[in-house]
Amino acid sequence: MEQMRINKFLAHCGVCSRRMADELILQGKVLVNGVAAGQGQLVTAQDRVTVSGKHVESPEKTVVLAYYKPAGVTCTERDPHAEVKISDVIDYPVRVTYAGRLDRDSEGLMLLTNDGDLIQAMMRGSNRHEKEYEVVVDKEITADFLNRMSSGIYLEELGLRTRRCSIKKTEKNGFNIILTQGLNRQIRRMCEACGYRVRSIRRVRVMDIRLGSMKPGEYFELPEADVERLYRELGIRQGI
Repeated sequence: MEQMRINKFLAHCGVCSRRMADELILQGKVLVNGVAAGQGQLVTAQDRVTVSGKHVESPEKTVVLAYYKPAGVTCTERDPHAEVKISDVIDYPVRVTYAGRLDRDSEGLMLLTNDGDLIQAMMRGSNRHEKEYEVVVDKEITADFLNRMSSGIYLEELGLRTRRCSIKKTEKNGFNIILTQGLNRQIRRMCEACGYRVRSIRRVRVMDIRLGSMKPGEYFELPEADVERLYRELGIRQGI
């Protein structure tokens, strides 16, 4: 490993985001060789880094997991009020965290990784990578609903308009939608703006990675070819 800023190193190791790393540094919880780290400090493979007393090791390889998040699991690692946290249900020898969220009541495909740069790239809305969902609502889908959803909807509580998207009716009360942004509870907010209430949401695809025949709670490590393609499409370098 060449010299790297301490916040980027912690993100690469899957400890937290760079922003959170900066906060931990300010709080004095990050030590480099036993001394409190400074903002922008450079580290190498020879340095010993600890966070809240725990040794942080650079991952030997990039790990990306495909995980079928069941409804009821909260995308958090620290919230004491969450009944079931994602960190409670993933038992993997390498520490991984989520690259993009699903709200507690939604289910479906999530990607988990130990590479902070991949997490940053996946959560950056400007990358416009596709995420596909199957949705069921409380009443029949109409042509007006499909037109409004696909054209973009102004969400007053967020003060912005959603991007144009691809949507098609799949059953009386169901539709398939492909988004290129990840606003908080976006599909639910869009449907509510059109007078509909969501009954269920299942994410079935993230970029080229599909949920397929996975069952709720299952996860597996992506093959190297899929991982390489993921990095290539996001335009970032794999690994540290």
